[in-house]
Amino acid sequence: MKVRPAVEADLPALTEIYNHYVIHTPITFDTHPFTPDDRRRWFDDHTTGGPRIRLLVATDDSNRVAGYATTSRFRPKDAYDTTVESSIYCGAACVGRGLGTLLYTEMFNSLAAEDINRIVAGMTIPNEASLALHRRFGFRSVGVFSAVGRKFDRYWDVEWFERPLKV
Repeated sequence: MKVRPAVEADLPALTEIYNHYVIHTPITFDTHPFTPDDRRRWFDDHTTGGPRIRLLVATDDSNRVAGYATTSRFRPKDAYDTTVESSIYCGAACVGRGLGTLLYTEMFNSLAAEDINRIVAGMTIPNEASLALHRRFGFRSVGVFSAVGRKFDRYWDVEWFERPLKV
C-alpha cells in the first residue's frame, strides 16, 4: 500500500468507500448515500482547504483507493485554528489489515510542521476497531455525548477523543 494526497480522479472511489458506512453502519450519521457530485464540496474543502487540512488516500498495488484519512477544521472560530478533527475510513475489504495505522502514521507525519496543538476525533460507539486505532495513536477519551444521533431506528452515543499533535 502507498499513501498520497487525494486527486480528483479518486472522488468516485472515496464516495463508494464512504457510502458503505452510510448504508450499512452507524459510524457516520449520514443516512442517504452520495454521488461523487454530492461529495464535490467535501473533496474540494479537504484538498484546497489550506494549512492543517488534509485528505490522504491509501492505494493498493493496482493504484485503487483502499481507504482515506482526513483532517478538517474543528470549528469556524479563529481561536480553534490550532485544533483539527481527524477521520478515517477503510474500504470494507481492507478492514483489519493495518490500513488505518498506515494512514494515520502518514497523516500525523504530514502535519508535524503545522501549527497544531490538538487533534480531536469523534466516533459512534461501540466501534472497537476505531477505538483500538485511536488509542494506539495516543488519543484519550474526553467524554461521551449520549444518544445524539438516530440511525437505523435507534439512538447512538458519540465518544470524543483528543491527543496533542506531538505525543
